Amino acid sequence: MNFRIHGGGILCGLARFRPALAFLILFWHLSLLVQPAGAVPMVNDPKGFEGIPWGAEFSETPEFILVEDGARIKGYELKQGPPPLGPVKVDSMRFLTLNGGFARVVIRYHGRASHDQIVSYFQSRYGPLDRTPGQITKGAVQQLNWQGDESDIVLTYESLSDRGIIFFEHRPSALKFSEEMMAPEPDLGGATY
Repeated sequence: MNFRIHGGGILCGLARFRPALAFLILFWHLSLLVQPAGAVPMVNDPKGFEGIPWGAEFSETPEFILVEDGARIKGYELKQGPPPLGPVKVDSMRFLTLNGGFARVVIRYHGRASHDQIVSYFQSRYGPLDRTPGQITKGAVQQLNWQGDESDIVLTYESLSDRGIIFFEHRPSALKFSEEMMAPEPDLGGATY
């Protein structure tokens, strides 16, 4: 590194690092807002979602309609709309497959009261959260996680937008699923624009 001491001092030589420094400061501030809770071991692993086992073949049926049609990932929703999650009416519920096998459910909801009811419902079904100080988040973003042998439940609630999202996932497929979603489309020749 070449530092100039004359003319504007040593800080002039560091000017090219301002964007990186700004990014680090922003990242540090955001890390104060997001305080993920540690994963809680799941007491009763559902090994699927609402009676549908992970890996089950999925297709359009009288109950389900295809709403997302990717090469390897397909999304389905119930024709009559999303059922309640425990005692809570949710905004949406999407069932996703990876290579034809059931792998994930994405649920969206809104409202602090709904959030509190869902957390209580999950604790009654999948086990209590760890109440160790620092494990339960109280910041702008709350993330809770239950892990079983086959299933992973990740709940994220943003208090500023008053919205939450829940992922029920088949643990062995989770990494493959994420990689597939980030991969560029083959017909783009590797471009990601």
